[in-house]
Amino acid sequence: MQRPFKELKHTKKKKESVVSLVEKKQVNDMLSKSSIGGKLAEETNTYRGVVIKYSEPPEARIPKKRWRFYVFKDNENMPTLYMHRQSAYLIGRDRKVCDLAVDHPSCSKQHAALQYRLVPYEKADGRRARAVRPYIIDLGSSNETFVNNKPIEPQRYVELREKDVLKFGFSSREYVLLHDESKDDILDDDYQED
Repeated sequence: MQRPFKELKHTKKKKESVVSLVEKKQVNDMLSKSSIGGKLAEETNTYRGVVIKYSEPPEARIPKKRWRFYVFKDNENMPTLYMHRQSAYLIGRDRKVCDLAVDHPSCSKQHAALQYRLVPYEKADGRRARAVRPYIIDLGSSNETFVNNKPIEPQRYVELREKDVLKFGFSSREYVLLHDESKDDILDDDYQED
């Protein structure tokens, strides 16, 4: 069994400096686990030298469904974006920190975030269960985030459903949310064959 500070022998000065380093580490650990705000939070939530506006909630989870965005610009199909490999995706113009870059000038540097959250729901038979569902949150952007052509309230999670269409700012790109189990029907849902 090793004694703490064994290598310090009998020098009081070295002991004090190591103890103060240990205390500083404990304080830093405690601050990083607590909910802090203001300038101190800005210093702790940085990536590549950029302050990140968004931090994931405790219920964040990586989804089992393979969600994806089918991107359209002026009725032209763009490459498909696979959005199931992380629990959150930061969306915006700042390519240094954003997972999904939107280059339109009306979009903010950190415009919105796609977040997968583990949430409770009630099954048809009345039992309670939990599922990982996609949500979008606008990060206080200047030109809003739209779900199905309706602006969403900033700083509030909005649950997304299969076939929802997202738009960011005044960009003409539309992001249609589907997953690997989505129907591959050519026919509309409203149309039925006789």
